[in-house]
Amino acid sequence: MSKNKIRDRTVTSFHRFEDILAFVAVILLALFPFMEIIARKFFKTSVPHAYAYTHHLVLVLTFIGGMITSREKKHLSLSLSLNMEESIKERIHIGNMILASMMTTAFFWSALSFTLTGFDPTKKIGIFPIWLMGLVMVIGYAVMAVRFITGVPKKGLHRLIAAAGLLLGTLVALESVAKIIATFFEEFPPFIDSLIQFANGLNGIIALPVIVLLIIGAVFGAPLFVVLGGIAFMLFARIGEPLEIIPNEAYSMLISHSIPAIPLFTVAGFLLSESKSGERLVRFFKAVFGWFPGGLAVMAILVCAFFTTFTGASGVTILALGALLSYVLINGKYKRNFSLGLLTASGSVGLLFPPSLPIIIYGVIAGVSIKDMFIGGIVPGFVMVAALVIFSIIYASKHKTERQPFNLKEAFASIGGAIGEILLPIVIILSYFGGLTTLEESAALAVIYALVVEVFIHRDLKIRDLPGVIAKCIPIIGGVLMILSLAKGLSYYIVDAEVPMRLTEWVQASISSKYVFLLLLNIGLLITGCLMDIFSAIMVVVPLIIPLGSIFGIHPVHLGIIFLANMELGYMTPPVGLNLFLSSYRFNEPMGKLYKDVLPFFFIQLAAVLLITYVPFLTTGLLSLF
Repeated sequence: MSKNKIRDRTVTSFHRFEDILAFVAVILLALFPFMEIIARKFFKTSVPHAYAYTHHLVLVLTFIGGMITSREKKHLSLSLSLNMEESIKERIHIGNMILASMMTTAFFWSALSFTLTGFDPTKKIGIFPIWLMGLVMVIGYAVMAVRFITGVPKKGLHRLIAAAGLLLGTLVALESVAKIIATFFEEFPPFIDSLIQFANGLNGIIALPVIVLLIIGAVFGAPLFVVLGGIAFMLFARIGEPLEIIPNEAYSMLISHSIPAIPLFTVAGFLLSESKSGERLVRFFKAVFGWFPGGLAVMAILVCAFFTTFTGASGVTILALGALLSYVLINGKYKRNFSLGLLTASGSVGLLFPPSLPIIIYGVIAGVSIKDMFIGGIVPGFVMVAALVIFSIIYASKHKTERQPFNLKEAFASIGGAIGEILLPIVIILSYFGGLTTLEESAALAVIYALVVEVFIHRDLKIRDLPGVIAKCIPIIGGVLMILSLAKGLSYYIVDAEVPMRLTEWVQASISSKYVFLLLLNIGLLITGCLMDIFSAIMVVVPLIIPLGSIFGIHPVHLGIIFLANMELGYMTPPVGLNLFLSSYRFNEPMGKLYKDVLPFFFIQLAAVLLITYVPFLTTGLLSLF
């Protein structure tokens, strides 16, 4: 057998091993909280170490997911469409891979140092030594660093240039390398001190240029987790702070309360999107709403809201349901430009409804009750939906679009077909708000429920299909969690450097009106939502705006809903809103045409966001009742 065949078989086997590990991690992540529910409700006991296993499985899944996402080249980035020659694009790509391999190598060394020095070797998580969790991070960063090198075009020189990132990453992480060497000595050798001093001096010189390169790389499509983590790493390196802060913050973030809900709700959403639940819901909403003007458009809005709420990413909704919904609308005599504009706008319209992942993440980072955030988001969420619904009804009445007669028999038949999906949010909301389950238990319940409905009741999916379904959602899980874990270090630096305090002092001295502040906040968040994905924005921007909100007496939940509503609008904001790129790809339309198509919906949603911002009762009214 040739060397190439042996290498290919080895690589294929490793890929299969990764996929199996990811599948097992997801299944166990759902099973432990679900077993905890059963044990508590029926046997008045608990599953030993269930929560410790659950929280650390998130860490394992994050880094396996990060490895797979690197393999599939699907890490989240700005992904700007660049009208350049292919040779220039290739050079930019190589530059991004050098940056990515450099920073993931630096993360590798700091994670290895953290693993050797930051864990008590006698402490265990159930039956597993805790230092294994640090080793997961080390292996994850190492594999990602290698994959960024192999991700460049297959030319020896290009690969060699990209491999320079390994050397550069070792250089910027020299302090951590020195600490690793020191662990092999009983006493701290004097030359290690000299090596650390040299490393600190070097980083003091190169930190700012590297940060500038990372920012430029972000503009041209470098992975966002590399950019955010790299900026934090270089900021700490510049001032001589321990580089182990980065993996320490990542570890603390990933094992924190409520984080398991993020991958679990994502899996539940993918089980729905990969089955025929979309077709059943379309049939149900057509039967119920198709008889009045704009009924088909209302159907599309509600279906999008349902799926976006569970997947947590508007891109999944557009990519999974865009073809079906556009077909229904266009065949219902809606103009193509209206249909595509509506679907682009509706792709993120469910982000304010429970159990939205951005709400969960905001609650964790801002230290605000997630239950309160869920309650506070319900009415504003309906406002965002109602704005699109009203506009669609007006449009349909004016253009006399097709309506279908109400058929009671079809309505009941469609309800019977979609009852499993319709009951899913009800089951989750009642179990969580009724105090029967915690948030992560509700998420696990959603996965088990979706699994039973789609596999055993409707039989859209077979057991053998599950690894494939989970494989499709792993890049989103890995991409999002890698961003959260590394952006946490940047959040730590921002707070540690007293940036929020200084910003607060400036705002107090410069702005006296609450309404002027809210207007400036809307503008700033809209720009942020246009340029940055919602998960990165939560990690980086939220620590800055929380103290500002308190200056003007803005309710913490209201501030959170303002933030998320603006991020939702940012998805469809020209020129670089994420939904615009995804719609352009899904519907094969040029970006310029989509800008024009989406503009009326943008202004409608902007009016809704301003209403949510300046009428706090919409957010706090339900809170006062509970």
